[in-house]
Amino acid sequence: MSIWGKFAGAVVGAYLGGPLGAIAGTVAGHYAFDRELDKEVAFTIALIALSAKMAKADGIVSPVEVDAFYRICRVPEGEQRNVARVYKLAQEDIAGFEAYARQVAEIFADRPKVCEDVLDALFYIAYADGTLNHAEEIFLRRVAENFTLNKADFTRIHARHNPDVFDPFAVLGIEPEASFDVVRSAWLNASRENHPDQLQARGVPVEILHLANDRMAIINSAWEMIRKEQFNKDV
Repeated sequence: MSIWGKFAGAVVGAYLGGPLGAIAGTVAGHYAFDRELDKEVAFTIALIALSAKMAKADGIVSPVEVDAFYRICRVPEGEQRNVARVYKLAQEDIAGFEAYARQVAEIFADRPKVCEDVLDALFYIAYADGTLNHAEEIFLRRVAENFTLNKADFTRIHARHNPDVFDPFAVLGIEPEASFDVVRSAWLNASRENHPDQLQARGVPVEILHLANDRMAIINSAWEMIRKEQFNKDV
Protein backbone atom coordinates (compact mmCIF):
# COMPACT_ATOMS: atom_id res chain seq x y z
CA MET A 1 0.00 0.00 0.00
CA SER A 2 1.26 3.50 -0.81
CA ILE A 3 1.92 6.04 1.90
CA TRP A 4 -1.22 7.91 0.85
CA GLY A 5 -3.34 4.79 1.21
CA LYS A 6 -2.02 4.32 4.74
CA PHE A 7 -2.47 8.00 5.47
CA ALA A 8 -6.07 8.18 4.33
CA GLY A 9 -7.21 4.89 5.78
CA ALA A 10 -5.12 4.92 8.96
CA VAL A 11 -4.28 1.25 8.35
CA VAL A 12 -0.92 1.56 10.06
CA GLY A 13 -1.55 -0.51 13.18
CA ALA A 14 -0.61 2.44 15.39
CA TYR A 15 -1.22 6.16 15.53
CA LEU A 16 0.79 9.18 16.47
CA GLY A 17 -0.44 10.84 19.62
CA GLY A 18 0.70 14.31 20.63
CA PRO A 19 0.01 17.41 18.53
CA LEU A 20 0.77 15.56 15.29
CA GLY A 21 -1.57 12.73 16.22
CA ALA A 22 -4.36 15.15 17.06
CA ILE A 23 -4.17 16.58 13.56
CA ALA A 24 -3.85 13.21 11.85
CA GLY A 25 -6.73 11.86 13.90
CA THR A 26 -9.16 14.39 12.48
CA VAL A 27 -8.59 12.80 9.09
CA ALA A 28 -8.11 9.18 10.08
CA GLY A 29 -10.78 9.12 12.75
CA HIS A 30 -8.43 7.80 15.43
CA TYR A 31 -6.29 9.36 18.14
CA ALA A 32 -4.17 7.01 20.23
CA PHE A 33 -0.52 6.65 21.13
CA ASP A 34 1.84 3.79 20.38
CA ARG A 35 5.59 4.10 19.99
CA GLU A 36 5.57 1.32 17.38
CA LEU A 37 4.03 3.65 14.82
CA ASP A 38 4.46 3.57 11.09
CA LYS A 39 7.55 5.68 10.40
CA GLU A 40 6.51 6.65 6.89
CA VAL A 41 3.18 7.99 8.09
CA ALA A 42 4.94 9.84 10.91
CA PHE A 43 7.38 11.42 8.46
CA THR A 44 4.56 12.50 6.15
CA ILE A 45 2.42 14.02 8.88
CA ALA A 46 5.46 15.83 10.29
CA LEU A 47 6.37 17.28 6.90
CA ILE A 48 2.81 18.42 6.21
CA ALA A 49 2.42 20.04 9.63
CA LEU A 50 5.78 21.81 9.69
CA SER A 51 5.40 22.94 6.07
CA ALA A 52 2.06 24.47 6.95
CA LYS A 53 3.50 26.24 9.97
CA MET A 54 6.46 27.56 7.96
CA ALA A 55 4.16 28.88 5.24
CA LYS A 56 2.75 31.25 7.87
CA ALA A 57 6.12 32.11 9.43
CA ASP A 58 6.23 35.53 7.79
CA GLY A 59 2.48 36.06 8.07
CA ILE A 60 1.90 35.33 4.39
CA VAL A 61 0.91 31.96 2.97
CA SER A 62 2.71 31.86 -0.37
CA PRO A 63 1.06 29.83 -3.17
CA VAL A 64 4.55 29.15 -4.50
CA GLU A 65 5.55 27.43 -1.25
CA VAL A 66 2.31 25.45 -1.13
CA ASP A 67 2.99 24.28 -4.68
CA ALA A 68 6.53 23.33 -3.64
CA PHE A 69 5.12 21.13 -0.91
CA TYR A 70 2.93 19.29 -3.40
CA ARG A 71 5.92 18.87 -5.73
CA ILE A 72 7.86 17.25 -2.92
CA CYS A 73 5.13 14.90 -1.80
CA ARG A 74 3.62 14.13 -5.20
CA VAL A 75 0.18 13.71 -3.70
CA PRO A 76 -2.15 11.76 -6.00
CA GLU A 77 -5.31 13.56 -7.01
CA GLY A 78 -7.53 11.27 -4.96
CA GLU A 79 -5.69 12.07 -1.72
CA GLN A 80 -5.22 15.82 -2.11
CA ARG A 81 -8.34 16.58 -0.11
CA ASN A 82 -7.09 14.69 2.97
CA VAL A 83 -3.65 16.28 2.74
CA ALA A 84 -5.18 19.73 2.31
CA ARG A 85 -7.25 19.18 5.46
CA VAL A 86 -4.18 18.31 7.51
CA TYR A 87 -2.29 21.25 6.03
CA LYS A 88 -5.10 23.67 6.92
CA LEU A 89 -5.56 22.21 10.40
CA ALA A 90 -1.85 22.57 11.12
CA GLN A 91 -1.95 26.21 10.06
CA GLU A 92 -4.90 26.87 12.36
CA ASP A 93 -3.75 24.72 15.29
CA ILE A 94 -2.87 26.75 18.37
CA ALA A 95 0.00 24.37 19.12
CA GLY A 96 3.28 26.01 18.20
CA PHE A 97 5.56 24.60 15.53
CA GLU A 98 8.17 23.80 18.18
CA ALA A 99 5.81 21.28 19.77
CA TYR A 100 5.62 19.54 16.39
CA ALA A 101 9.40 19.63 15.97
CA ARG A 102 9.99 18.20 19.45
CA GLN A 103 7.60 15.35 18.75
CA VAL A 104 9.37 14.58 15.47
CA ALA A 105 12.68 14.41 17.35
CA GLU A 106 11.11 12.05 19.88
CA ILE A 107 9.55 9.80 17.26
CA PHE A 108 12.80 9.48 15.35
CA ALA A 109 15.15 9.43 18.33
CA ASP A 110 16.53 6.12 17.05
CA ARG A 111 16.96 7.54 13.54
CA PRO A 112 18.22 11.13 13.96
CA LYS A 113 19.10 11.45 10.28
CA VAL A 114 15.36 11.55 9.55
CA CYS A 115 15.21 14.95 11.24
CA GLU A 116 17.81 16.13 8.74
CA ASP A 117 15.62 14.78 5.94
CA VAL A 118 12.65 16.78 7.22
CA LEU A 119 14.74 19.94 7.56
CA ASP A 120 16.12 19.44 4.06
CA ALA A 121 12.58 19.27 2.65
CA LEU A 122 11.61 22.40 4.58
CA PHE A 123 14.56 24.28 3.06
CA TYR A 124 13.40 23.18 -0.39
CA ILE A 125 9.97 24.67 0.29
CA ALA A 126 11.35 27.85 1.86
CA TYR A 127 13.49 28.56 -1.20
CA ALA A 128 10.64 27.85 -3.63
CA ASP A 129 10.25 31.58 -4.29
CA GLY A 130 14.00 32.00 -4.78
CA THR A 131 14.77 33.59 -1.42
CA LEU A 132 14.90 32.75 2.28
CA ASN A 133 13.44 35.60 4.29
CA HIS A 134 14.37 36.41 7.88
CA ALA A 135 11.23 34.90 9.40
CA GLU A 136 11.74 31.65 7.51
CA GLU A 137 15.38 31.43 8.56
CA ILE A 138 14.45 31.93 12.21
CA PHE A 139 11.75 29.26 11.85
CA LEU A 140 14.20 26.77 10.33
CA ARG A 141 16.84 27.46 12.96
CA ARG A 142 14.32 26.88 15.75
CA VAL A 143 13.15 23.67 14.10
CA ALA A 144 16.77 22.50 13.84
CA GLU A 145 17.33 23.29 17.52
CA ASN A 146 14.27 21.29 18.51
CA PHE A 147 15.53 18.45 16.32
CA THR A 148 18.76 18.70 18.40
CA LEU A 149 20.76 19.39 15.25
CA ASN A 150 23.86 21.53 15.76
CA LYS A 151 24.93 24.64 13.86
CA ALA A 152 27.23 22.63 11.60
CA ASP A 153 24.31 20.38 10.59
CA PHE A 154 22.15 23.43 9.87
CA THR A 155 24.86 25.08 7.76
CA ARG A 156 25.52 21.89 5.80
CA ILE A 157 21.85 21.35 4.96
CA HIS A 158 21.32 25.04 4.17
CA ALA A 159 24.29 25.01 1.78
CA ARG A 160 22.54 22.47 -0.43
CA HIS A 161 19.74 24.94 -1.14
CA ASN A 162 21.29 28.42 -1.20
CA PRO A 163 20.91 29.69 -4.79
CA ASP A 164 23.11 32.74 -4.18
CA VAL A 165 26.35 31.00 -3.20
CA PHE A 166 27.41 27.42 -3.86
CA ASP A 167 29.92 26.52 -1.17
CA PRO A 168 31.14 22.97 -1.84
CA PHE A 169 32.95 22.78 1.49
CA ALA A 170 29.80 23.71 3.40
CA VAL A 171 27.82 21.13 1.40
CA LEU A 172 30.22 18.40 2.56
CA GLY A 173 30.50 19.83 6.07
CA ILE A 174 34.28 20.37 5.99
CA GLU A 175 36.75 23.22 6.30
CA PRO A 176 38.31 24.81 3.15
CA GLU A 177 41.78 23.75 4.28
CA ALA A 178 40.79 20.07 4.60
CA SER A 179 43.14 17.53 3.05
CA PHE A 180 42.22 15.51 -0.02
CA ASP A 181 41.66 12.39 2.09
CA VAL A 182 39.35 14.28 4.45
CA VAL A 183 37.37 15.72 1.53
CA ARG A 184 37.04 12.33 -0.13
CA SER A 185 35.97 10.70 3.13
CA ALA A 186 33.33 13.41 3.69
CA TRP A 187 32.01 12.91 0.16
CA LEU A 188 31.80 9.13 0.53
CA ASN A 189 30.06 9.46 3.88
CA ALA A 190 27.56 11.99 2.53
CA SER A 191 26.93 9.76 -0.49
CA ARG A 192 26.16 6.78 1.74
CA GLU A 193 23.93 8.70 4.12
CA ASN A 194 21.92 10.35 1.36
CA HIS A 195 21.53 7.44 -1.01
CA PRO A 196 17.83 6.78 -1.76
CA ASP A 197 18.07 3.27 -0.29
CA GLN A 198 19.32 4.71 3.00
CA LEU A 199 16.55 7.28 3.12
CA GLN A 200 13.92 4.63 2.53
CA ALA A 201 15.46 2.38 5.18
CA ARG A 202 15.15 5.10 7.82
CA GLY A 203 11.51 5.89 7.09
CA VAL A 204 11.35 8.37 4.21
CA PRO A 205 8.34 7.45 2.04
CA VAL A 206 9.00 6.20 -1.49
CA GLU A 207 6.92 9.07 -2.84
CA ILE A 208 9.45 11.58 -1.50
CA LEU A 209 12.66 9.77 -2.43
CA HIS A 210 13.07 11.81 -5.61
CA LEU A 211 14.54 14.52 -3.39
CA ALA A 212 17.45 12.19 -2.67
CA ASN A 213 18.45 12.28 -6.33
CA ASP A 214 18.67 16.09 -6.25
CA ARG A 215 20.61 15.91 -3.00
CA MET A 216 23.07 13.37 -4.42
CA ALA A 217 23.64 15.56 -7.49
CA ILE A 218 24.57 18.51 -5.26
CA ILE A 219 26.88 16.38 -3.11
CA ASN A 220 28.62 15.00 -6.19
CA SER A 221 28.95 18.49 -7.68
CA ALA A 222 30.62 19.67 -4.47
CA TRP A 223 33.09 16.78 -4.60
CA GLU A 224 33.88 17.37 -8.28
CA MET A 225 34.45 21.08 -7.76
CA ILE A 226 36.81 20.60 -4.82
CA ARG A 227 38.61 17.69 -6.44
CA LYS A 228 39.36 19.58 -9.63
CA GLU A 229 39.83 23.13 -8.39
CA GLN A 230 41.43 22.55 -5.00
CA PHE A 231 43.53 19.49 -5.76
CA ASN A 232 43.70 19.46 -9.57
CA LYS A 233 42.75 15.80 -9.67
CA ASP A 234 40.81 14.33 -12.58
CA VAL A 235 40.41 10.84 -11.23
